[in-house]
Amino acid sequence: MEQHTHRLTVRTHGKGLLPVTRPVLDWVSQTGVETGLLTLWCPHTSCSLTVQENADPTVREDIATFFETLVPEQSGRYLHSTEGSDDMPAHLRTMLTHSGLTIPVMDGEPVLGTWQGIYLFEHRRAPHQRQVILHLLGD
Repeated sequence: MEQHTHRLTVRTHGKGLLPVTRPVLDWVSQTGVETGLLTLWCPHTSCSLTVQENADPTVREDIATFFETLVPEQSGRYLHSTEGSDDMPAHLRTMLTHSGLTIPVMDGEPVLGTWQGIYLFEHRRAPHQRQVILHLLGD
């Protein structure tokens, strides 16, 4: 049994879903692990990780619009605004999504469906440099 870790740095451009599938697939391939379990962890409180459709970009637009409706920035109900009006809504959006993902690895690749991709979901307006920690356990 082998263990591998990697820190993936992702530069965001503000709110939205940013694909990270390709660098994740490339790193898993470089490890040589054929069968295992991949864990992705996002050590931030204002962005998250998700697996979502990767074929039609309007899916990402609809998801972003849905979250704007579900957790609006200008609700007038938030006490916490230390880093701006998008601060507390970003925390709530992260809470409603995922900070971590677990994906099986078979035949040297993370098992994703035909239309699935891995995304970092930035919940802040300003660009940020984010980290995604990858941990792979397998043979």
